[in-house]
Amino acid sequence: MTAPQHALFLDVSGRRVVVVGGGPVAARRAARLVGDGADVLVVAPALCEDLADHVAAGRVTWRARDYLTTDLDGAWLVHTATGDRAVDDAVAADAEAVRLWCVRADDASASSAWTPAVARSGDVTVAVGTGGDPRRAVALRNAVALLLDTGGLPLRHHRPSTGRVTLVGGGPGDPGLITTRGRRALAEADVVVVDRLAPRALLAELDPAVEIIEAGKSPHAHTLTQTEINAVLVERARAGHRVVRLKGGDSFVLGRGGEEVLACVSAGVPVEVVPGVTSALAVPASAGIPVTHRGLARQLTILSAHDTAPDWAVLARLEGTLVLLMGVAQLPSHTRALLAHGKDPGTPVAIVENGTLPGQRTTVGTLADIADLARERGVGNPAVVVIGDVAALADVLA
Repeated sequence: MTAPQHALFLDVSGRRVVVVGGGPVAARRAARLVGDGADVLVVAPALCEDLADHVAAGRVTWRARDYLTTDLDGAWLVHTATGDRAVDDAVAADAEAVRLWCVRADDASASSAWTPAVARSGDVTVAVGTGGDPRRAVALRNAVALLLDTGGLPLRHHRPSTGRVTLVGGGPGDPGLITTRGRRALAEADVVVVDRLAPRALLAELDPAVEIIEAGKSPHAHTLTQTEINAVLVERARAGHRVVRLKGGDSFVLGRGGEEVLACVSAGVPVEVVPGVTSALAVPASAGIPVTHRGLARQLTILSAHDTAPDWAVLARLEGTLVLLMGVAQLPSHTRALLAHGKDPGTPVAIVENGTLPGQRTTVGTLADIADLARERGVGNPAVVVIGDVAALADVLA
């Protein structure tokens, strides 16, 4: 039976740690110690390339000779990884004599200390030890690291922390299309300010104590005004909460994310932006429409089409693909404007409703008839309108 092991984190910052050995194993141990801020002394007649790089950069001190007992003077911890059993035995014995913890790379059962497999993500560190089975520990560490990075573990702080705001682009709708960094931010959140088109299924996975604030917008129906949203973000962050502003698509693509960042910066609130997959690209792709395609389109124009009066004459002359977001309600007037300014009536048009979601539906027509087709089929929001030759590929590539 393996003897009980006492798990403990050590602050080695600025403290002398000796690494005996100059090969790849010693290099890995030294690199980790350097990362943790230790004063690393390497004792070895010769060094592998990785260790030599650390020495050349001044991160590690090197004594270019065989090990001596005096090398442990002033040390707080020692690692031995020489590959020579007799030398490792001697280092371990000398360490035991001066009550110094010794980690042996050659024989875990003969060590007085062990290095676990460590997963780090943000301010979370998880160490995995498996009683001298390093491959098993690494496999478990990797599984834990994945759950940390993807928000699969409970990451909320339960002690007061510095308030901050994170703008998370939630992607085009399917919860699986949020980034892993965005998913982690949600797992850490105390407050989530959520839009109507955000991946709302993810809310069910949150800790019940997380405050959810509805900030959804639909045409002519706003739960909160933009000014009110900005104020909520700042107020909750100033109260010491980790606030996630969860949006659909990408916060900086027609999402007013810039306004929210400016509000936080003006208030002195720490703010971070986690980019998302914009629906302007992802929704057409989910319907088999590449917004650029060799021989058909080499440029892309994205337009917020629900409350703007763009220069239709300029847009009608543009080559490539025109993507309209929030444009279904005014589709008849938009198509008439493009036709009036000389756009070819035969230009392919596709409307993709509920993109990336189970209810996704695509309607394909031309600039001349798409408004009528949309009316006949009862097309509604949320939808993305794609105008250009690439729209015809929906029938081919979907």
